[in-house]
Amino acid sequence: MIEIKHKATHAVLLRVDAETLAGCKLTGVQLRGADLAGVNLERANLANSDLRDADLRRAKLAGATLNEISFRGAIMEHADLSGADCTNSDLKEAHLVGANLSGVILRYAQLVDADLKGADLSNADLSMADLRADFSRANLRNADLRAANLMGANLMGASLEGADMTDARLGGAKMIGAKMAGAINAQGRLCVDGNRTPSKASRPWWRLW
Repeated sequence: MIEIKHKATHAVLLRVDAETLAGCKLTGVQLRGADLAGVNLERANLANSDLRDADLRRAKLAGATLNEISFRGAIMEHADLSGADCTNSDLKEAHLVGANLSGVILRYAQLVDADLKGADLSNADLSMADLRADFSRANLRNADLRAANLMGANLMGASLEGADMTDARLGGAKMIGAKMAGAINAQGRLCVDGNRTPSKASRPWWRLW
């Protein structure tokens, strides 16, 4: 039996009759403020759950189903969410410094005021997400940023090589020191060594799905 407790009050929020939470189906659970630091939740299904203000530092969430979840204000520093599905999830004000988000699906997700300094978002799907957050020194190589809202975002020192930013909103974004070689800018033009040149896209991005 596994007990999940509140990080401050230590009250039991959930009891799970299992030896591990890896691969468990925990959809729709109420775990606001839960202490899940370092817990193995790989491949678990937590869709439609409430994890606001939860402590998920160094938690293992690789390959997990995390769509439609509220992670608002959660502490997720150095957590592993590689390959997880976070479609349409709320990560506003979440702390994701140094987190592994490589290959994560964050389509339509809300990351306003989230802290992703130094996070790895390589090959992530961030299309149509609200990314008005801190991505300074983050790895966004080959990320899908099509139609994302990056207005006012901090992308200083970020690695954006190979990223697709077609139709992204970048007004007011801070991009000093960002590495752009091979990226597709908001106008659909290829950046070569930081210089924008016309791309040869054969069809609009929205027809690729």
